[in-house]
Amino acid sequence: MERRNFLRVAVVGTAAAAFGGASWAEAFAAGAQPGPSPYGLPQAVNAGGLMLPAGFTSRVVARSGQRVAGTSYTWHPAPDGGACFPDGSGWIYVSNSEVPTTGGVGAIRFSSTGAITDAYRTLSGTNVNCAGGATPWGTWLSCEEVDRGRVFETDPRGVTAAVARPAMGRFKHEACAADADHGYVYLTEDVSDGCFYRFKPTAWGDLSAGTLEVMVGPTSQTSGPVTWKAVPDPDGSPTATRSQVSGAKRFNGGEGCYYAGGTCWFTTKGDNRVWAYDADASTIGLTYDDSLVASGTAPLTGVDNVTRSTSGDLFVAEDGGDLEICLITPDGVVAPFLRVPNQSSSEITGPAFTPAGDRLYFSSQRGTSGSSGGGITYEVSGPFRR
Repeated sequence: MERRNFLRVAVVGTAAAAFGGASWAEAFAAGAQPGPSPYGLPQAVNAGGLMLPAGFTSRVVARSGQRVAGTSYTWHPAPDGGACFPDGSGWIYVSNSEVPTTGGVGAIRFSSTGAITDAYRTLSGTNVNCAGGATPWGTWLSCEEVDRGRVFETDPRGVTAAVARPAMGRFKHEACAADADHGYVYLTEDVSDGCFYRFKPTAWGDLSAGTLEVMVGPTSQTSGPVTWKAVPDPDGSPTATRSQVSGAKRFNGGEGCYYAGGTCWFTTKGDNRVWAYDADASTIGLTYDDSLVASGTAPLTGVDNVTRSTSGDLFVAEDGGDLEICLITPDGVVAPFLRVPNQSSSEITGPAFTPAGDRLYFSSQRGTSGSSGGGITYEVSGPFRR
Protein backbone atom coordinates (compact mmCIF):
# COMPACT_ATOMS: atom_id res chain seq x y z
CA MET A 1 0.00 0.00 0.00
CA GLU A 2 1.20 3.52 -0.79
CA ARG A 3 1.84 5.78 2.15
CA ARG A 4 -0.86 8.44 2.21
CA ASN A 5 1.12 11.60 1.64
CA PHE A 6 -1.38 14.29 0.83
CA LEU A 7 -0.93 16.66 -2.10
CA ARG A 8 -2.27 20.16 -1.75
CA VAL A 9 -5.01 21.31 -4.09
CA ALA A 10 -5.21 24.91 -5.31
CA VAL A 11 -7.76 27.49 -4.34
CA VAL A 12 -9.40 29.25 -7.26
CA GLY A 13 -12.50 31.26 -6.41
CA THR A 14 -14.13 31.04 -3.00
CA ALA A 15 -13.62 27.44 -1.98
CA ALA A 16 -10.80 26.41 0.34
CA ALA A 17 -7.87 24.29 -0.71
CA ALA A 18 -7.20 20.82 0.59
CA PHE A 19 -4.84 17.98 1.00
CA GLY A 20 -5.81 15.16 -1.37
CA GLY A 21 -7.75 12.62 0.66
CA ALA A 22 -8.18 14.88 3.70
CA SER A 23 -10.65 17.67 4.52
CA TRP A 24 -10.87 20.84 2.44
CA ALA A 25 -9.53 23.05 5.19
CA GLU A 26 -6.14 24.66 4.56
CA ALA A 27 -6.39 27.66 2.26
CA PHE A 28 -3.56 29.14 0.22
CA ALA A 29 -3.42 31.53 -2.68
CA ALA A 30 -2.45 29.36 -5.65
CA GLY A 31 -1.63 25.82 -6.68
CA ALA A 32 1.79 24.24 -7.01
CA GLN A 33 4.46 26.85 -7.63
CA PRO A 34 7.99 26.55 -9.08
CA GLY A 35 10.67 25.67 -6.59
CA PRO A 36 13.75 23.54 -6.06
CA SER A 37 13.32 19.87 -6.91
CA PRO A 38 14.13 17.42 -4.11
CA TYR A 39 16.36 15.71 -6.68
CA GLY A 40 18.16 18.79 -7.97
CA LEU A 41 18.27 19.97 -11.56
CA PRO A 42 18.57 17.62 -14.57
CA GLN A 43 22.26 17.29 -15.47
CA ALA A 44 24.03 17.16 -18.83
CA VAL A 45 22.85 14.67 -21.42
CA ASN A 46 23.92 11.13 -20.52
CA ALA A 47 24.99 8.34 -22.85
CA GLY A 48 21.37 7.26 -23.27
CA GLY A 49 20.29 10.70 -24.46
CA LEU A 50 18.49 11.87 -21.29
CA MET A 51 19.07 14.70 -18.85
CA LEU A 52 18.65 13.24 -15.34
CA PRO A 53 19.31 14.43 -11.78
CA ALA A 54 22.59 13.43 -10.19
CA GLY A 55 22.61 9.84 -8.98
CA PHE A 56 20.17 8.55 -11.62
CA THR A 57 20.93 6.30 -14.59
CA SER A 58 18.95 5.19 -17.61
CA ARG A 59 18.81 2.58 -20.33
CA VAL A 60 16.73 2.04 -23.46
CA VAL A 61 14.61 -1.09 -23.07
CA ALA A 62 12.81 -1.00 -26.42
CA ARG A 63 12.66 0.77 -29.78
CA SER A 64 9.72 0.74 -32.18
CA GLY A 65 10.31 -1.57 -35.12
CA GLN A 66 13.12 -3.45 -33.38
CA ARG A 67 13.06 -6.68 -31.42
CA VAL A 68 13.15 -6.27 -27.67
CA ALA A 69 16.55 -7.62 -26.60
CA GLY A 70 16.57 -11.36 -26.00
CA THR A 71 13.00 -11.83 -27.27
CA SER A 72 11.18 -12.38 -30.56
CA TYR A 73 8.76 -9.48 -30.06
CA THR A 74 9.11 -6.40 -32.27
CA TRP A 75 8.25 -3.34 -30.17
CA HIS A 76 5.17 -1.56 -31.39
CA PRO A 77 5.00 1.90 -32.98
CA ALA A 78 3.97 5.04 -31.07
CA PRO A 79 4.23 3.67 -27.52
CA ASP A 80 1.79 5.56 -25.30
CA GLY A 81 0.14 4.96 -21.91
CA GLY A 82 1.66 2.31 -19.67
CA ALA A 83 1.76 0.73 -16.24
CA CYS A 84 3.79 -1.75 -14.19
CA PHE A 85 2.45 -4.94 -12.60
CA PRO A 86 4.08 -7.34 -10.13
CA ASP A 87 5.07 -10.69 -11.63
CA GLY A 88 6.44 -13.07 -9.02
CA SER A 89 9.74 -11.57 -7.90
CA GLY A 90 9.87 -9.40 -11.04
CA TRP A 91 7.46 -7.11 -12.87
CA ILE A 92 5.81 -6.41 -16.22
CA TYR A 93 5.61 -3.07 -18.04
CA VAL A 94 2.69 -2.74 -20.47
CA SER A 95 2.51 -0.11 -23.19
CA ASN A 96 -0.23 0.97 -25.60
CA SER A 97 0.32 1.59 -29.31
CA GLU A 98 -1.33 4.81 -30.48
CA VAL A 99 -1.71 3.99 -34.17
CA PRO A 100 -4.83 3.30 -36.27
CA THR A 101 -6.08 -0.18 -37.17
CA THR A 102 -3.37 -2.24 -35.48
CA GLY A 103 -3.17 -0.37 -32.15
CA GLY A 104 -3.13 -2.74 -29.22
CA VAL A 105 -0.82 -3.32 -26.26
CA GLY A 106 2.67 -4.76 -25.85
CA ALA A 107 4.42 -5.92 -22.69
CA ILE A 108 7.96 -6.47 -21.39
CA ARG A 109 8.64 -8.91 -18.56
CA PHE A 110 11.55 -8.25 -16.17
CA SER A 111 13.24 -10.48 -13.61
CA SER A 112 13.88 -9.39 -10.02
CA THR A 113 17.25 -7.97 -11.15
CA GLY A 114 15.72 -5.96 -13.99
CA ALA A 115 16.84 -8.32 -16.76
CA ILE A 116 14.42 -8.58 -19.68
CA THR A 117 13.07 -12.12 -19.87
CA ASP A 118 10.21 -11.82 -22.38
CA ALA A 119 8.15 -9.44 -24.53
CA TYR A 120 4.82 -10.07 -26.27
CA ARG A 121 1.47 -8.72 -27.44
CA THR A 122 -1.58 -8.69 -25.19
CA LEU A 123 -4.01 -6.86 -27.53
CA SER A 124 -4.11 -6.43 -31.31
CA GLY A 125 -6.38 -5.01 -34.01
CA THR A 126 -7.71 -2.03 -32.08
CA ASN A 127 -7.63 1.65 -32.92
CA VAL A 128 -5.38 4.42 -31.57
CA ASN A 129 -4.79 3.00 -28.10
CA CYS A 130 -3.77 6.06 -26.13
CA ALA A 131 -3.69 5.76 -22.35
CA GLY A 132 -5.67 3.69 -19.85
CA GLY A 133 -5.17 2.51 -16.30
CA ALA A 134 -4.38 -0.42 -14.04
CA THR A 135 -7.05 -2.20 -12.00
CA PRO A 136 -6.64 -3.44 -8.41
CA TRP A 137 -7.25 -7.00 -9.65
CA GLY A 138 -4.21 -6.87 -11.93
CA THR A 139 -5.52 -6.05 -15.41
CA TRP A 140 -4.69 -3.19 -17.77
CA LEU A 141 -7.47 -1.06 -19.26
CA SER A 142 -6.44 0.13 -22.71
CA CYS A 143 -8.44 3.02 -24.16
CA GLU A 144 -9.12 3.92 -27.80
CA GLU A 145 -8.78 7.63 -28.55
CA VAL A 146 -11.27 7.77 -31.44
CA ASP A 147 -14.93 8.75 -31.71
CA ARG A 148 -16.96 6.04 -29.99
CA GLY A 149 -13.72 4.43 -28.87
CA ARG A 150 -13.79 1.47 -26.54
CA VAL A 151 -12.09 0.36 -23.34
CA PHE A 152 -10.41 -3.06 -23.50
CA GLU A 153 -9.51 -5.06 -20.42
CA THR A 154 -6.24 -6.90 -21.00
CA ASP A 155 -4.10 -9.40 -19.13
CA PRO A 156 -0.52 -8.08 -18.63
CA ARG A 157 0.72 -11.69 -18.61
CA GLY A 158 -0.88 -12.40 -21.98
CA VAL A 159 -2.67 -15.53 -20.73
CA THR A 160 -6.31 -14.39 -20.79
CA ALA A 161 -7.70 -12.90 -24.00
CA ALA A 162 -8.51 -9.20 -23.98
CA VAL A 163 -12.18 -8.20 -23.91
CA ALA A 164 -14.03 -4.99 -24.78
CA ARG A 165 -15.94 -3.26 -21.96
CA PRO A 166 -18.65 -1.22 -23.77
CA ALA A 167 -20.56 -0.55 -20.54
CA MET A 168 -17.73 1.88 -19.67
CA GLY A 169 -18.87 4.11 -22.52
CA ARG A 170 -17.95 4.69 -26.12
CA PHE A 171 -16.29 8.05 -26.61
CA LYS A 172 -12.86 9.52 -27.34
CA HIS A 173 -11.16 7.87 -24.38
CA GLU A 174 -7.85 8.95 -22.94
CA ALA A 175 -7.10 7.50 -19.50
CA CYS A 176 -8.80 5.87 -16.53
CA ALA A 177 -8.10 5.25 -12.85
CA ALA A 178 -9.63 2.69 -10.49
CA ASP A 179 -10.88 3.82 -7.07
CA ALA A 180 -11.28 0.72 -4.93
CA ASP A 181 -12.17 2.86 -1.90
CA HIS A 182 -15.48 3.95 -3.44
CA GLY A 183 -15.97 1.36 -6.17
CA TYR A 184 -15.55 3.56 -9.26
CA VAL A 185 -13.35 3.80 -12.33
CA TYR A 186 -12.77 7.40 -13.45
CA LEU A 187 -12.33 8.21 -17.15
CA THR A 188 -11.09 11.24 -19.11
CA GLU A 189 -12.16 12.34 -22.60
CA ASP A 190 -9.73 13.99 -25.02
CA VAL A 191 -11.79 16.63 -26.80
CA SER A 192 -11.90 20.38 -26.21
CA ASP A 193 -15.41 20.17 -24.69
CA GLY A 194 -14.89 16.79 -23.06
CA CYS A 195 -16.24 15.47 -19.80
CA PHE A 196 -15.00 13.62 -16.74
CA TYR A 197 -16.77 10.30 -16.11
CA ARG A 198 -16.98 7.58 -13.52
CA PHE A 199 -18.13 4.00 -14.00
CA LYS A 200 -19.75 2.04 -11.18
CA PRO A 201 -19.53 -1.71 -11.89
CA THR A 202 -22.52 -3.75 -10.81
CA ALA A 203 -19.98 -5.99 -9.07
CA TRP A 204 -16.52 -4.63 -8.20
CA GLY A 205 -13.92 -6.50 -10.21
CA ASP A 206 -16.32 -7.20 -13.09
CA LEU A 207 -16.47 -4.44 -15.72
CA SER A 208 -19.01 -6.14 -17.97
CA ALA A 209 -21.97 -4.22 -16.51
CA GLY A 210 -22.58 -1.10 -14.48
CA THR A 211 -23.55 2.57 -14.59
CA LEU A 212 -21.66 5.30 -16.43
CA GLU A 213 -21.98 8.77 -14.88
CA VAL A 214 -20.73 12.21 -15.90
CA MET A 215 -19.57 15.02 -13.62
CA VAL A 216 -22.05 17.90 -13.41
CA GLY A 217 -21.16 21.47 -12.44
CA PRO A 218 -20.40 24.90 -13.92
CA THR A 219 -17.67 24.71 -16.53
CA SER A 220 -16.14 27.91 -15.16
CA GLN A 221 -15.90 26.42 -11.67
CA THR A 222 -12.37 25.39 -10.73
CA SER A 223 -13.05 24.48 -7.11
CA GLY A 224 -15.95 23.40 -4.96
CA PRO A 225 -18.70 20.77 -4.90
CA VAL A 226 -19.78 18.75 -7.94
CA THR A 227 -22.46 16.16 -8.58
CA TRP A 228 -22.88 13.21 -10.92
CA LYS A 229 -25.64 12.10 -13.30
CA ALA A 230 -26.10 8.86 -15.22
CA VAL A 231 -25.35 8.89 -18.95
CA PRO A 232 -28.56 7.57 -20.57
CA ASP A 233 -26.83 5.88 -23.52
CA PRO A 234 -23.18 4.89 -22.88
CA ASP A 235 -23.01 3.59 -26.47
CA GLY A 236 -22.81 7.20 -27.63
CA SER A 237 -24.85 6.79 -30.80
CA PRO A 238 -26.44 8.80 -32.28
CA THR A 239 -25.77 11.33 -29.48
CA ALA A 240 -22.26 11.56 -28.05
CA THR A 241 -22.01 10.73 -24.34
CA ARG A 242 -20.78 14.25 -23.54
CA SER A 243 -23.94 15.75 -25.07
CA GLN A 244 -26.54 13.65 -23.27
CA VAL A 245 -26.64 15.25 -19.82
CA SER A 246 -27.61 18.87 -19.27
CA GLY A 247 -25.11 20.73 -17.10
CA ALA A 248 -22.24 18.31 -17.67
CA LYS A 249 -18.99 20.00 -16.67
CA ARG A 250 -16.61 20.58 -19.59
CA PHE A 251 -12.87 20.00 -19.55
CA ASN A 252 -10.45 21.16 -22.24
CA GLY A 253 -8.73 18.03 -23.49
CA GLY A 254 -8.75 15.40 -20.75
CA GLU A 255 -5.47 13.48 -20.52
CA GLY A 256 -3.81 11.46 -17.74
CA CYS A 257 -5.64 10.13 -14.69
CA TYR A 258 -4.42 8.59 -11.41
CA TYR A 259 -6.16 7.68 -8.14
CA ALA A 260 -4.61 7.30 -4.68
CA GLY A 261 -5.61 7.95 -1.09
CA GLY A 262 -9.06 9.40 -1.72
CA THR A 263 -8.06 11.69 -4.59
CA CYS A 264 -8.25 11.28 -8.35
CA TRP A 265 -5.80 13.53 -10.16
CA PHE A 266 -6.35 14.20 -13.85
CA THR A 267 -4.86 16.56 -16.40
CA THR A 268 -6.25 18.78 -19.15
CA LYS A 269 -3.82 19.67 -21.88
CA GLY A 270 -5.87 22.45 -23.47
CA ASP A 271 -5.38 24.70 -20.43
CA ASN A 272 -2.31 23.10 -18.79
CA ARG A 273 -4.05 22.11 -15.58
CA VAL A 274 -3.74 19.30 -13.08
CA TRP A 275 -7.06 18.75 -11.32
CA ALA A 276 -7.87 16.91 -8.11
CA TYR A 277 -11.20 15.29 -7.37
CA ASP A 278 -11.79 14.58 -3.66
CA ALA A 279 -13.88 11.41 -3.83
CA ASP A 280 -14.91 11.55 -0.17
CA ALA A 281 -16.29 15.08 -0.34
CA SER A 282 -17.27 15.08 -4.05
CA THR A 283 -15.38 18.33 -4.56
CA ILE A 284 -12.93 19.45 -7.17
CA GLY A 285 -9.92 21.77 -7.20
CA LEU A 286 -6.74 22.62 -9.04
CA THR A 287 -3.39 21.17 -8.06
CA TYR A 288 -1.57 23.09 -10.81
CA ASP A 289 -2.41 25.70 -13.43
CA ASP A 290 0.38 27.21 -15.50
CA SER A 291 -1.52 30.53 -15.71
CA LEU A 292 -1.38 30.80 -11.89
CA VAL A 293 2.40 30.55 -11.63
CA ALA A 294 3.23 33.59 -9.53
CA SER A 295 6.53 34.53 -11.13
CA GLY A 296 8.89 33.39 -13.82
CA THR A 297 8.22 30.80 -16.49
CA ALA A 298 5.83 27.95 -15.81
CA PRO A 299 7.96 24.78 -15.61
CA LEU A 300 5.16 22.45 -16.66
CA THR A 301 3.25 22.89 -19.92
CA GLY A 302 1.60 20.47 -22.35
CA VAL A 303 0.44 18.37 -19.39
CA ASP A 304 -0.32 14.78 -20.35
CA ASN A 305 0.11 11.38 -18.68
CA VAL A 306 0.41 11.37 -14.90
CA THR A 307 1.59 8.85 -12.31
CA ARG A 308 2.50 8.95 -8.61
CA SER A 309 5.48 7.72 -6.64
CA THR A 310 5.20 5.91 -3.34
CA SER A 311 6.32 9.13 -1.59
CA GLY A 312 3.28 10.98 -2.91
CA ASP A 313 5.04 12.98 -5.65
CA LEU A 314 3.07 13.34 -8.87
CA PHE A 315 5.11 12.83 -12.06
CA VAL A 316 3.53 14.61 -15.04
CA ALA A 317 4.71 14.00 -18.61
CA GLU A 318 4.79 16.78 -21.19
CA ASP A 319 3.47 16.70 -24.73
CA GLY A 320 5.27 19.85 -25.75
CA GLY A 321 6.98 22.30 -23.45
CA ASP A 322 10.59 21.29 -22.87
CA LEU A 323 9.73 17.60 -23.26
CA GLU A 324 10.16 16.98 -19.56
CA ILE A 325 8.69 14.88 -16.84
CA CYS A 326 7.96 17.32 -14.04
CA LEU A 327 7.11 16.46 -10.48
CA ILE A 328 4.66 18.09 -8.10
CA THR A 329 5.58 17.45 -4.50
CA PRO A 330 3.06 16.98 -1.68
CA ASP A 331 4.01 20.41 -0.32
CA GLY A 332 3.12 22.13 -3.59
CA VAL A 333 6.43 22.53 -5.43
CA VAL A 334 6.53 21.90 -9.18
CA ALA A 335 9.92 21.30 -10.80
CA PRO A 336 11.50 19.43 -13.74
CA PHE A 337 12.68 15.91 -12.95
CA LEU A 338 14.11 14.86 -16.31
CA ARG A 339 14.33 16.18 -19.85
CA VAL A 340 14.44 14.44 -23.23
CA PRO A 341 16.50 16.79 -25.46
CA ASN A 342 16.68 16.86 -29.25
CA GLN A 343 13.31 15.17 -29.72
CA SER A 344 11.03 18.19 -30.15
CA SER A 345 8.71 16.38 -32.58
CA SER A 346 7.89 13.75 -29.98
CA GLU A 347 5.98 13.62 -26.68
CA ILE A 348 6.57 11.82 -23.39
CA THR A 349 4.15 9.01 -22.64
CA GLY A 350 3.47 6.13 -20.28
CA PRO A 351 5.31 7.06 -17.06
CA ALA A 352 4.99 4.23 -14.53
CA PHE A 353 6.89 3.05 -11.47
CA THR A 354 7.79 -0.53 -10.63
CA PRO A 355 5.93 -2.03 -7.64
CA ALA A 356 9.00 -1.32 -5.50
CA GLY A 357 9.07 2.30 -6.67
CA ASP A 358 12.76 2.24 -7.59
CA ARG A 359 12.51 2.34 -11.39
CA LEU A 360 10.51 4.59 -13.70
CA TYR A 361 9.51 3.61 -17.23
CA PHE A 362 8.32 5.98 -19.96
CA SER A 363 8.48 6.44 -23.71
CA SER A 364 9.36 9.14 -26.17
CA GLN A 365 6.53 8.33 -28.53
CA ARG A 366 8.18 9.42 -31.77
CA GLY A 367 11.81 9.56 -30.67
CA THR A 368 14.37 11.39 -32.76
CA SER A 369 12.62 10.60 -36.05
CA GLY A 370 9.37 12.42 -35.27
CA SER A 371 7.37 9.49 -36.64
CA SER A 372 5.37 6.72 -34.99
CA GLY A 373 8.05 4.23 -36.02
CA GLY A 374 10.70 6.03 -33.97
CA GLY A 375 9.39 5.38 -30.46
CA ILE A 376 11.89 4.80 -27.65
CA THR A 377 11.03 3.28 -24.27
CA TYR A 378 13.32 4.11 -21.35
CA GLU A 379 14.00 2.89 -17.83
CA VAL A 380 15.31 5.30 -15.18
CA SER A 381 16.83 3.98 -11.95
CA GLY A 382 18.02 5.85 -8.90
CA PRO A 383 17.24 7.15 -5.42
CA PHE A 384 13.55 7.87 -5.83
CA ARG A 385 11.88 9.12 -2.67
CA ARG A 386 9.85 6.35 -1.03
